[in-house]
Amino acid sequence: MNANLAATTEGAHAESRATSTRAALSSFIGTTVEWYDYFLYGTAAALVFPKVFFNELSPELATLASMASFAVAFILRPLGGMVIGHFGDRIGRKKMLIFTLLVMGLCTAAIGFLPSYNSVGNWSPALLIALRVVQGFALGGEWGGAALMTVEHAPEGRRGLFGATMQMGVPAGLLVSTAAFALVSSLPDSQFFAWGWRLPFIFSLALLFVGMYIRLQVTEPANFEKVKAAGKVARIPLLEVWQNEKKKTLIMVFFQTAANVGYFLITVYALTYITGTLHLPRGVASTGLLIAAVVDLIMQPFFGWLSDKIGRKVVYGFGAIFFAVYAFPMFWLLDTGNPVLITVALSLGLGIGHASTGSLHGVIYAEQYPTRYRFSGSSTAYQLSGIVSSAPTPLIAAWLVARTGSSMAVSWYVVVAAIITLVCVLLVKETFREPIDQ
Repeated sequence: MNANLAATTEGAHAESRATSTRAALSSFIGTTVEWYDYFLYGTAAALVFPKVFFNELSPELATLASMASFAVAFILRPLGGMVIGHFGDRIGRKKMLIFTLLVMGLCTAAIGFLPSYNSVGNWSPALLIALRVVQGFALGGEWGGAALMTVEHAPEGRRGLFGATMQMGVPAGLLVSTAAFALVSSLPDSQFFAWGWRLPFIFSLALLFVGMYIRLQVTEPANFEKVKAAGKVARIPLLEVWQNEKKKTLIMVFFQTAANVGYFLITVYALTYITGTLHLPRGVASTGLLIAAVVDLIMQPFFGWLSDKIGRKVVYGFGAIFFAVYAFPMFWLLDTGNPVLITVALSLGLGIGHASTGSLHGVIYAEQYPTRYRFSGSSTAYQLSGIVSSAPTPLIAAWLVARTGSSMAVSWYVVVAAIITLVCVLLVKETFREPIDQ
């Protein structure tokens, strides 16, 4: 009888491990596809759109307009987080994740077919911005669902590691999007700006089918199913967040300021800085970012694992301090104009600064809220932080350099962002040893 019980227990543990692994893989693949779509736009906003959709403006204004079109999605992300989070807490995480993946993939492919400004005039940038807005809405709900799907399925004591696998989809998406652009960047300018840049966007359709297949295989987390079976599903989840978690949510809105500023400075503005300010070839920026994304991808599970051992706050605080210390040396390395040192600069920024912070976003935000309104709480806080610190970063960096003629002001901007994050780290509760099934 003991043998049968042991076999049954072992079988249950094996099934639980398989479920956790399947959920983590699903979130990783799906998040990779989502962020491929998202970063593809960021790369194109730096290298292509000023000359295709905003070419009636001066080069400086075209760049600012293009960066503003990148930022506009962040305005819709909180709304997406609230709306999709509401239904994720009401009817389930899985249904919402399928919806967001479908919307993101179709919007990205549609951008690849948009006519240029020279073809249809103002309709061209208007359609581009409309698709970008829809992308932002979908991504607003995507992140929270993927984070919860992974963290709620994760084994006890390994939520940091499993949560990092979902966050690895961010550098993986950056890696694939950068690789796609690196391939077409080798085309002559006439072909690149006519049709070459469109190919990575259209390729999103193939990734969409892969992501949909993976996501359809995953089950709902047991935590949510228990709440649903007990009839304790929140009627208006966001209202409960407002009533019970106002102070915490405000802290979480500013929590990732350093990570957001550092990340979008490297992945979006640095492309403009390298090609526009330093007048280096597109390939230098694309290749450097490609290698940096690989380093980020490799380092994230390490920092996730480390947070399971010594705590989320210690690891995240280290990342914020690194960004502050590294803010000036990064531009010194970029300003050398040496492709190798530029790659080192981007790799250190992503592989240490972002990996030690971004890898923990999924698990930290999920652990701050109870199951009943976890989707709404974590999504709303996370996406509002995008408006505060992610969206304006490329625009502010471009304005600071144009205004001062130097990158030093941008470095001080990063230092201020790091200080804000460190204050939030001190205020937030450590959760790595607490259960998540409440």
